[in-house]
Amino acid sequence: MEAVGAIVALLVVLFLALGVYATVKVVRAAKRGVDRTISEARRTVEDTTLRAKSFAQVGTAGELAQLRLKLRTSMRSTQDVLHAGAVEDASLKETLGLFDRLSAHGHELDDELRRLERDPDKATVAARLPELKERTEQITRAADSLRWVARDRASRFADDDLEALRTQIDMEAGALRHWATEPPPAQTPAAWPEPAAEPAGDAEQTWSEPATSARPAQEPARPAITPPAPAPTYPWEKKAKPESTT
Repeated sequence: MEAVGAIVALLVVLFLALGVYATVKVVRAAKRGVDRTISEARRTVEDTTLRAKSFAQVGTAGELAQLRLKLRTSMRSTQDVLHAGAVEDASLKETLGLFDRLSAHGHELDDELRRLERDPDKATVAARLPELKERTEQITRAADSLRWVARDRASRFADDDLEALRTQIDMEAGALRHWATEPPPAQTPAAWPEPAAEPAGDAEQTWSEPATSARPAQEPARPAITPPAPAPTYPWEKKAKPESTT
């Protein structure tokens, strides 16, 4: 009895532990979802603000906003393409490592541009703009190169798969049309009945009007005029008496 109670208590503790673990996992997943949503909302607001500044402001502030917007757009597009492609192409995992190293330089430059936007010394900031533009161009050019390589690989794989599929379809279509390429079976010509022997005199009248031939010998000749039938006799008529020979 005590063993049964110990087993029941152990099961209860195990179920409680599993419940706590599942609850923690759900809470963490919900927290990650909320953080991701907040991060995306913050990023959208910041990109919209930068886009507005790049059009509305002139001078150094407008140029800094344009550099940040160009940098963020290029890095985000490359990140999305690489992460999506790495799911199907294992070779892109190494490319993701290179992008992570490039992202470190991109985040550093973005933070610096953000600080310079609030810097009151506009003359010093304007003097550093050529160097900042060069750094931004180097990072975005590298990011664009990685992004287009990933897209070219995906396009190449799609073309290869389409070519293989087309070859298989052509082979299957050829197999289904085998009846069209096989020679038709030889047909035995029908035995035509031999024509009956014709009289020598009618040999030249094959395609002309049929000539009147002689009647077969076994068929009796029919009279030209049918002889009259005997006269009918009636019971009330008297029979003729035979003539006396005496």
